[in-house]
Amino acid sequence: MIESMIKNNILISGGGSGGHIFPALAIADKIKEKNQNLKIIFVGAKGKMEMKKVPSYGYKIIPILISGFQRNNFFKNLFLPIKLIVSLISSLFIIIKYKPVLVIGTGGYASGPLLFVSSILNIPSIIQEQNSYPGITNKILSKFVDKICVAYENMDKFFPKSKIVFTGNPIRSLVFKSHKQVEANSYFKLPKSNFTVLSIGGSLGAFSINNAIKQNISFFSEKKINLIWQTGKTFYDEAKLAVAKEKNIALFEFIKDMDYAYSAADIIISRAGAIAISELTVVGKPVILIPSPNVAENHQYKNAQSLVNNNAALLVNDDDTNLKIVNEINKLILNKKLRKNLSFNIKKLEKNQATETIFDIAKELLRDVQKL
Repeated sequence: MIESMIKNNILISGGGSGGHIFPALAIADKIKEKNQNLKIIFVGAKGKMEMKKVPSYGYKIIPILISGFQRNNFFKNLFLPIKLIVSLISSLFIIIKYKPVLVIGTGGYASGPLLFVSSILNIPSIIQEQNSYPGITNKILSKFVDKICVAYENMDKFFPKSKIVFTGNPIRSLVFKSHKQVEANSYFKLPKSNFTVLSIGGSLGAFSINNAIKQNISFFSEKKINLIWQTGKTFYDEAKLAVAKEKNIALFEFIKDMDYAYSAADIIISRAGAIAISELTVVGKPVILIPSPNVAENHQYKNAQSLVNNNAALLVNDDDTNLKIVNEINKLILNKKLRKNLSFNIKKLEKNQATETIFDIAKELLRDVQKL
């Protein structure tokens, strides 16, 4: 039985953006919930987002030196082979030191060397792919790992069919928490208002969304609309200057307590990454999706269009954000029936058993070595 398991280490690697980090944290939380004897240790890329975010959730993380191919910087790429060799050696030492019974990767640079080395050493391994179009790291790793957990159908065109398990995307446990809206607004020290808009341009921020919000700050103050605004690191200082005198705007570089942010919101503005979409289906609020154009195979647009086809979201193209964002917010404020329909339809798309399913897969993988 899982409850009687002796203490063992599990290594998890996922980073670079919230789209890789949050699934990793969701999986870690589920494993921890199921068995307190399991020790979760993260491995991340030195200097990347995960090195700060993961410890804030209470987990240890070990850095390795690794980076991806830089399309616009030839000289940085000269050091890539050296970094790759160093990362493989570092991964080997980490595995020797911690003797993991299982290794899980959710994408990002550090996943590559760690999962590759663990697979070569015959340590049970799992990768979790969030998107309908996988990144290069997971494409390569698919040849070596034991199981591949996916969130979309027809992924056998990218991965070996025999290894694929359809699980959906892991969702952070805090997303399932809800608070009264008055309490949530109070948490952000916002005044009472008819509407609260939550703008989340991804964990790293989104210039088009941030710039559109900045250009229309007066709209929020004049209409007495509360705004909870996550900018990401690069836009934060500029946004801080723009909202210095505003009492109805709560500004953050990054929002950790998303349960309060989602609870406070009447309307949500978001990118259309796979993890964002998965969380939004749980939250069930009216959403305006602005897909990032800077992604492989334009997969964010496809994600967003899928929701639009189900009458579950509004869609604004990235280039049109400045011109259309205020109109779309107004459209939702003035049309209660539209808000209700969007909420109802997006909630129907909810799939929230991914972490449980992934845990069951891990349990099955380790049964042969009598670890679970």
